[in-house]
Amino acid sequence: MKINCLIIDDEPLAINVIKNYLEPIENYDVINTFTNPIEGLNFLKNNKVDVLFLDINMPVLDGINFLKSLENPPLVIITSAYSEFAIETYELDVLDFLVKPVEFPRLMKALNKAGKRLENKNNPLQESSVESPFIFLKIDKKRMKKIFLNEILVIESVKDYLKISTLTGKYIIHSTLSDFTDLLPERNFLRIHRSFTVAIDKIDAVEGNSVEIEGIRYVIGRSYMDHVKQRILNSSN
Repeated sequence: MKINCLIIDDEPLAINVIKNYLEPIENYDVINTFTNPIEGLNFLKNNKVDVLFLDINMPVLDGINFLKSLENPPLVIITSAYSEFAIETYELDVLDFLVKPVEFPRLMKALNKAGKRLENKNNPLQESSVESPFIFLKIDKKRMKKIFLNEILVIESVKDYLKISTLTGKYIIHSTLSDFTDLLPERNFLRIHRSFTVAIDKIDAVEGNSVEIEGIRYVIGRSYMDHVKQRILNSSN
C-alpha cells in the first residue's frame, strides 16, 4: 500500500528532517513539501494525500486554522516545538503530536499508528487479508528492515543499544528500551525488567523470578514482579 505524504512547515530544516526519516521506509512517499501553508492548502485540495505532517507556528496561516479550514482532512501528524498546542490539536482529531526536534523512534510510532488506521480504512471487512503487523528497524545508516511483530521474542537493553531477538534473526539498533517498548502493542508485549521486554505469547514457562523463552531464562525485576505475574495470569485466562 503506497502512502502519500505531504509536509508543510515554514522551516526548511524541519522539512528535511522528516523527509530524510521517511526516505528509506517502504510505502511512504513524500509527494511534496511546502514552506508556505497557503500553497500547501491549494495542493492538498487538488491531490490525494494520506498523511499530512503539519507545523503549528507558521506565518499567514497557522496550523490550527489550517486544520479548521479542511473539510476532509487526511491523517494529520503535528510537528511543533510548542507542546502546549497538543490538547487543542487533539480536539481537531489529529493522529499524533510530535515535539521538535523530532526523534526517529517517536516518528516510527506515529507511522505505525497511521499505517494501521489506513489499513482499517481501506479493508474494513477484510481483516484476514491484512498483512501481519510489522515495524521497521533502522539496522544501519542506509537500511531499514521490516520485522513482523509476531516474530519478536525478546528486546534486551545493552548500554545505549537494543538487541532484538526474533524467530528469524537478531538485530542491533540504537534506541532506549522505554522508547522501543512504547512502539509495541501493550497487549502483546511486557516489560519484565529494566533490561528486558518480552513477547507474552513466546513465554514457555514461568518459574520463580524468571520467564523462559526458547530455552533461555530472563530474570523478572523485583519492581516488575507483581505486574508481570498478573499480566501472565490474565493472558492465560
